[in-house]
Amino acid sequence: AQAAFCPPATRRPQQLFVQAMAQAFKKFVPLADRILVQKLKAEAKSAGGVLLPDSAKQEINQAKVMAVGLGRRNPKGEMIPMSTKVGDTVVIPRYGGTEIKLGDEEYHIYRDEDIVGIIEE
Repeated sequence: AQAAFCPPATRRPQQLFVQAMAQAFKKFVPLADRILVQKLKAEAKSAGGVLLPDSAKQEINQAKVMAVGLGRRNPKGEMIPMSTKVGDTVVIPRYGGTEIKLGDEEYHIYRDEDIVGIIEE
C-alpha cells in the first residue's frame, strides 16, 4: 500500500524513515539497532596512476550506510536513537558483522554500537 502524499513539513520522522528506506534500499529492512552497509571499493590505481592488481589492493574499512533500523530500547522502555543515517560514510571494524548477498551486490549488517565512527564529508 502506498502512503498518501503529505508535504515534507508535515511528515513525521517515521514517515521520512520509511520513505528514505524505500528510495535507498528496497529488499532488506534491518531490525532494531542494526545497520546495513556496503563496503567501499579499494582504489584500482595508486597515487602515481599505476594500475594495481587485486592482490595489491588493501581492504578498506569504510562503508556507505544503505539502511538503518529504528533503534533499540533501554531497560526503561525508552527508544535509543540510531547514531547513523542512510547515506553516511562510516568506519567499520575489520572483523565482525554478518555478510549478506542481495542480487549481485555484497552487503554487511552491523549493530549500531559496532560502528567505529562517521566520516564527515
